[in-house]
Amino acid sequence: MIRLTWEPITLQLRNPFRISHGTSDTRTAHWLRLSADEGWGEGTIPPYYGIAATDMAAWWNAAARRTDPFPEDPADIPTYVGADGPAPARAALDLALHDRLGRLHAQPLYGLLGLPAPQPLPTSFTLAIDEPEAMGRSAAALTGCSVIKLKLGGNDGLDVARVAAVRAARPDVTLYVDANAGWTADEAIGQIDRMMAHGVALVEQPVAKADFEGMGRVQAHSPVPVVADESVQTLADVEQLAAAGVGGINLKLMKVGGLGPGLAILRRARELGLGIMLGCMVETSIGATAMAHLMGLADWLDLDAPWLVANDPFDGLTYDDDGHVHIPARPGIGVARRSSPGA
Repeated sequence: MIRLTWEPITLQLRNPFRISHGTSDTRTAHWLRLSADEGWGEGTIPPYYGIAATDMAAWWNAAARRTDPFPEDPADIPTYVGADGPAPARAALDLALHDRLGRLHAQPLYGLLGLPAPQPLPTSFTLAIDEPEAMGRSAAALTGCSVIKLKLGGNDGLDVARVAAVRAARPDVTLYVDANAGWTADEAIGQIDRMMAHGVALVEQPVAKADFEGMGRVQAHSPVPVVADESVQTLADVEQLAAAGVGGINLKLMKVGGLGPGLAILRRARELGLGIMLGCMVETSIGATAMAHLMGLADWLDLDAPWLVANDPFDGLTYDDDGHVHIPARPGIGVARRSSPGA
């Protein structure tokens, strides 16, 4: 019996996506399916995380050969999946096993996990790094949102001008900025100080992922939350970030290994007084919708991947006219195949 299969999906981005790590117009997602389509998962990670698709495939090959029964209780899924192997590979199986139980019990994922019912929250919509005038034009054209996140860290001295251009084009929105580890701590402190005049409300990953002390130093000089993203991959990372005094974390299922470890990280971060952003990679609606089921525990959302992707094969979370996220009224993760990808 074939217990699970997977296939790569080339995601076409609506616009070339430039961040401090480089520029791309496609991403590769992996759709994992349990036998008889009992449950679906996704494993997707950007190239700059350094995780090879061949390593994920090897992990899934080993998982497909297992003969022990799938868990019948969501509390047993983390032990079944384990903590070894590439995080996005583990996330794909973790999501599929949760989706399976939700479908079996005719419960949405949040109900299966005993989480608060998700109330719609506004998500940020991301603008990639570009010339300031181009980012201003893109922001003006970005209707149907109340929060915009700007990718910065261009190392060309134009980051403050980018923020100013977007603010001039969209005086009505909340602005977040994300340097994707593109600044030093001293650069970040200076940049943030100059950006405050343009109403920036949150700063994401200003410095290198291993620079926990630098993250804390930036937070100490920042009047708005500094939220760690690339720095958050384990519970130990959360402890270090809290000790450094960082304001919040951006939780992404693909970098932590799925819902099991993700919820453990979220709950510990809450105990330590950290704010919670729910984020995603550039991925399909499977991963983004699974994350949206945790909205009842979040402070901020960054779940715009289905909007960034032109050919998403799946129908899942939706956005209303103000950019609030809504989850589908279906069991499990709640995602279905589209008749026409991207429609």
